[in-house]
This record gives sequence, structure tokens and C-alpha cells, in this order.
Amino acid sequence: MKQPLEQLLLEALQALPGDLLLSPPDPAAVTVERTRDAKHGDFATNVALRLAKAARRSPRDLAQAIVAALPASSLVARAEVAGAGFINFFLTQDASARELERIHELGERYGHSALGGGQRILIEFVSANPTGPLHVGHGRQAAYGATLANVLAAVGYDVAREYYINDAGRQVDILAVSTWARYLEICGEELPFPENGYRGDYVRSVAAKLHAVAGERLRQPAAKVLTGLPADAPAGDKEAYIDALIERARELIGAEGFRRVLELALGEMLADIRSDLEQFGVHFDRWYSERALADSGAIDRALARLDAQGRLYAQDGATWFRATAFGDEKDRVVVRENGQKTYFASDIAYHLEKRERGFERLLDVLGADHHGYVARVRAGLTAMGEPGDCLEVTLIQFVSLYRGGEKVPMGKREAQFVTLRQLREEVGNDACRLFYLMRSHDQPLDFDLELAKSRTNENPVYYIQYAHARVASVLKQLAARGLNFDRAAGLASAGRLSGPHEQAVLTALVRYPEVLEQAALNRAPHAIVHYLRDLANAFHTYYNAETFIVDEANLRNARLALVLGVQQVIRNGLGLLSVSAPETM
Repeated sequence: MKQPLEQLLLEALQALPGDLLLSPPDPAAVTVERTRDAKHGDFATNVALRLAKAARRSPRDLAQAIVAALPASSLVARAEVAGAGFINFFLTQDASARELERIHELGERYGHSALGGGQRILIEFVSANPTGPLHVGHGRQAAYGATLANVLAAVGYDVAREYYINDAGRQVDILAVSTWARYLEICGEELPFPENGYRGDYVRSVAAKLHAVAGERLRQPAAKVLTGLPADAPAGDKEAYIDALIERARELIGAEGFRRVLELALGEMLADIRSDLEQFGVHFDRWYSERALADSGAIDRALARLDAQGRLYAQDGATWFRATAFGDEKDRVVVRENGQKTYFASDIAYHLEKRERGFERLLDVLGADHHGYVARVRAGLTAMGEPGDCLEVTLIQFVSLYRGGEKVPMGKREAQFVTLRQLREEVGNDACRLFYLMRSHDQPLDFDLELAKSRTNENPVYYIQYAHARVASVLKQLAARGLNFDRAAGLASAGRLSGPHEQAVLTALVRYPEVLEQAALNRAPHAIVHYLRDLANAFHTYYNAETFIVDEANLRNARLALVLGVQQVIRNGLGLLSVSAPETM
């Protein structure tokens, strides 16, 4: 509905005499918004208030001139000037009927638009360290990123989905040595497991795979492993201990042996992550390796680019980036005293490489604990000559699980580890996807396991899906009575849909394209969940108040056209969320 009205407004502005409006406005600035109060019409615009100064007219006078210049339209019953210069539009009943016809004509493409104009966006999301299975927090990032990508693609952006694999550095070394420690246990060696190691049962599974592949070839006596190591926590420093254990492992099994352990552990973890995400309906166009980034020379090229522009300096044996010159709170180390490049160096090189691949906007979906990430990576991009505002970072707040009112404890390295797979197996993919998306990403999420599994109207998954299934049941009842739906007759008779419940359903239906565009622009896929719940509520109210399969054919077909429109829009919205639309419940 918005686009035809905005086009009418633009035509009216272009028709104004030159002494009233010296130059036509930018079409992007000509907008209408749905009103909150039906007394003020269906849509309103403040375009006269925004253009009054340039026109050297009062906003109200300019608004009256715009209304007088509006072309005739079957969509608009009347347009009125209100207040200081707002223009309120009251739509005809035929407008909603025409939109219902568009729903039937466009089907699964209803709501799609060219808003994005083909702009290339790279969404990087999840990107969890491959040091363990995905947990429930990663699941929220996955649901958000995948859904936002679907929404952006639906409104005309050219979207690519990417997972950045942090397969270099200390964390994967800790995974390798944790695996080796469990492997030694399988071999019969008795040694304490490092306090800073990964303690989940998944490490035991990887170690068993290592033993099946390597046999006893990587076995070393516990005494040789432990002799001379610093004390572990709580008596000593767990960080120093794990680093010493990593070096000891390299000494005893050799660099090649350690590499084999690391590669096997990484391979197992990545295979698990890929499988988990695929089963969750989350797909990536590319899995990008941090090690491949380094091997390609991209990090060296990025640092050379910064150095050539005088953005690096040496201090205390390390190489620093002058991040404070570009808005960051402090300068950042890019090469440590030992010659190793930092994660930050990899991050800025990776984002530069994204730009070199032709992406106009870089959208990163990260956990809430990455709040300091934005300024420093944006500083790096700016220093390398890229527009800093090309980077957009969305932070996903934490998830808490509740069972029977009790919070479920969770931890990263502790034995209690609630994985995304465990959650999916308990409540199902549909509930996972929709519950993750019920709240805005910038708010913490309390995930009620019992509610997610319930078959009640309080469960939004059930409530929305039930609306879709109810329409299917109406069609089965129609067939059982030997009747057929005549779509052409139903759409031709849409003017008969004048009852309050029918008007409520129509009003809810035609909001879908607006909701979709706002969800894209505001990076807010939760708006689609809220919309679908409102639409389902309007439908269920209508279902309980009226009989659809009436004797009068034209009225029957009109009502069926309406509820089939509801079913189509619910199916479209659920499709963007990757939630199923069942025919039966």
C-alpha cells in the first residue's frame, strides 16, 4: 500500500508550479507511514513539513497545495490536511480488495520488493571458535543471522552468508592438547586434566577417534609429560600451565604429531558444527578459514598498507596500530614481541578482503561480549582507506534456559554444557527458530522450554502454525461437502468483506510488505514474528465469529479468498523464519 501512495505524492509534488517548489524532491524523501489511530486515516505523511522551508511556504499551505495536486486514484477515498501540515490518507474499501488480489497473484513472492536495489551485503554470523559444539547462545546468533539474510534478500539486496573459522591461534592449540590429554587417558596413562582445558564429553569422543586412527603411536608416559611443568590451578597459574603443556606436547610427539592431533580435532569439531547448522536450516555460501587468510598473504598486505600510510609504530618490541587516531579508545597491537600476529591483525585483514571482494556493506553478527570490536575494526578499515560506515555490527544478547521456572546452568568449558543440538532435539527446530526470534536481538532472551513444547495458544509457534492448518481444514471441509473454491469469483466479490472481523483481517494482511521492509531496514526479524502472531490472532477471532462455507456462493468464495490470503502470508513469513507451515496439527 505504501508504494502506490508514495508514487501519488511524488506525482503531486512534480505537478506543483515552479514558484511553489523550485525543484522536485528526492523520491527517497517522499514517504508515508501507517497511522496509529484510524481517526487520522490509514496512512499519513509529513512531507509538507519537511519541504516548507525550501518552498518558503507555511507547512499547512504547502500541504493543501499537495492535496489539490494529487492525481485521482481508486485507492484513495480522500486526503485531508491535519494539524500543522500533515496529510492523512483514507483508503477505499477497494484498496484492500486489490491488495488481496495481489496476494493471490504473487503467492510466495508477495511482500518482496526492490528496496535494496541489488546492494551487495556480506553477513558473517555464528563464526564460533571450532573448539566445541555450538551452544544455545550460538543458536540465537544462527537464527538471527540466517533470518536477517532471508529478509534482506526478499527486499532486493544481494546477500552472501559467511562463517569465519577461527582455526589459528592459542584456542585451537588448547583444543589439541585437551584432546591429547584424553587420548593419553584412553592409552592408560594417569595424569590430571588441565584446569584450562576443554572438559566437555565431546573431547573424549574426539580423543577416541584419535586413538582409533593413531593407535598408541602418540602415547607418552605421564611422567615425561608432567615432569618440570609449572603448577596448575588452584595452586598455580592455569594459563601458564596450559601453555607449558602445549609446548611439552610439541616436544614429545613432534610438530608433525601435534599438527595431526590439531587437524583431527579441528576436523571433528567443524564437521559437528556444519552438521548442526545444516540440520537447523542454516546454510552458508562460504566457510572462510583464518589460516587460509594468513597463508594467502592477506594479513601481511593489510599491515603493509597501514605501514605505508604511517599508521604503525614500534614499541616494547611489538608493532602497534594507531587506532586512537581513528576513534578507538586505545592503540592496538598487531604483531606481538614474539613475531606472532594478533587476532586484531587478522580481523582487519579479513574485513579489508571482504571489501576487495566487492561487498558494499559488511554486516557482522556477534555475541554481546564483543561490544569493543566495532570501533577498532572500523578504525582499521578507515585507516586503510575504506569507508568506516561500511561495517555494521549487530550484537546478540545472551540466552538463558528455563525449565519449570528454574534456570538451567550453562558453561563453556565445564561439564554442564547445553548444546544447540540438545535444545533442538528437545523442543524441535521450529520452536528453536521462532523462540530465538521472539525478542529483539538487543534484549536478553529467557527461553522457556516447557512453553516451547506446549500445544497451547500461549505458545506462539503453535498459535501461528495452527492458523495455517485451520485454513487447510476449511478447504478439506469444502471438498467434503462437494464444493469448490472459485478464486476469480471470490476476488471479484471481495467488496462483500465488510464485516468488522473481515476488515481487521484485511488490515492485518496488507501490512505484511511494510513489516518486511521495516524488518530489513531496522535489522529486526523479530518484527515478523510479532506480525505473524497478530495476523494469526485476527484470523482465529474471525474463524470463531463467522462461518466461511455459507450457501451464497459469492460470499463463500470471497471469505475463502480472504482466509487463503491469510494462509499464504503466514506461509511466506514462516518461510523467512525457516519455520514449517503444517497442513495439520
